[in-house]
Amino acid sequence: MEPLTFPMTRSHPFDPPDAIQAMRTERPIARVRYPDGKLGWLVTRRETVRTVLADTRFSARQELRSNPFSPAKEPPPATPGSFIGMDAPEHTRYRRLLTGQFTVRRMRKLTEHIEQIAGQRLDHMAQAGPTVDLVREYAMAIPAQVICELLGVPQGHREQFERQAAELNKPGTSMESLLKALGEITGHLAELIEAKRAEPADDLLSGLITEGTDLTQEELTNIAFLLLGAGFDTTANVLSLGALALMLDPAQIPVLTDPQTADNAVEELLRYLPVVPGTIRSALEDVELEGELVRAGESVMVSLPAANRDPERFPEGDRLDLTRPATGHIAFGHGIHQCLGQQLARVELRAALPALFRRFPGLRLAVPPEQVKLREHTAIYGVDELPVSW
Repeated sequence: MEPLTFPMTRSHPFDPPDAIQAMRTERPIARVRYPDGKLGWLVTRRETVRTVLADTRFSARQELRSNPFSPAKEPPPATPGSFIGMDAPEHTRYRRLLTGQFTVRRMRKLTEHIEQIAGQRLDHMAQAGPTVDLVREYAMAIPAQVICELLGVPQGHREQFERQAAELNKPGTSMESLLKALGEITGHLAELIEAKRAEPADDLLSGLITEGTDLTQEELTNIAFLLLGAGFDTTANVLSLGALALMLDPAQIPVLTDPQTADNAVEELLRYLPVVPGTIRSALEDVELEGELVRAGESVMVSLPAANRDPERFPEGDRLDLTRPATGHIAFGHGIHQCLGQQLARVELRAALPALFRRFPGLRLAVPPEQVKLREHTAIYGVDELPVSW
């Protein structure tokens, strides 16, 4: 059988790519050829995905992995501080320092403030409407403001940070524009860190600087850059895709807007929406998976969206059902690399999505569904523009 190849297309905006959908019902692991020309594997069964993500025989080191979104044959090692592309003990060191900053208690304390931010953005929408781009005016604006506040970005610099972060995550950005935005944002982060060293405040970066850590300027800059991107793009696209899904299925909106069922509704949206197409590991030794021998050095992509549709765990998983008990999904990954900011994402989604539909109960698409611009073939899937009316 010929190996699957990238990029993969999808017929439905809320489903994994067609090839993965077909594979999920036929075989849990399949050969795939990455854009760098190397052969590897793609895994879709939930338990096998969890096995790969928890097994130390599979490495997260950036320089060992093929990338489904890049043809680079020799990716560089992760820069100091970019811990998501590292294994233990380097990963453990950074992760431990950051865990103390992303406590559940700290994230929950943010709830009231995030509700205020959402309310302000809804007021802005009401003044700008009755037709706006929900991505720009709401879905991107809320997580961008929240992560800037967590990092301690001064009020006067936040709009600039948000614009630069959006440029980095914008599909089709030219290499020239990408490098320009990258240079500007890392330069501003380095300046911000220097300011925090001189005058610490009650923010995440100040905490990393003052709580006895020995992080270098380069490490702190790269950590801040990583958190800025991770805390901005994924949540923004869950908000956008979630709003789109509910506008196309408005009968389910009352489940989201009911405080008694809203939390579970958000978990179901996280399970159902394919925002993170997958994550990559490289085998450090020969490993048998589902009866296939994965050779040392081969890359394995685990499909988080396919795993979250696994009928063994989620019957009729291809159907969005906000009343479904949605615990057990792996939208935030699994194992030691499980998303550090997942509680922050939950707080933002629980505040922003119900508030949107309570404020605008008649919210609807301003264009036909087939004209919605989706972000295809990128590391974070989502909506590029979402014109809405009320």
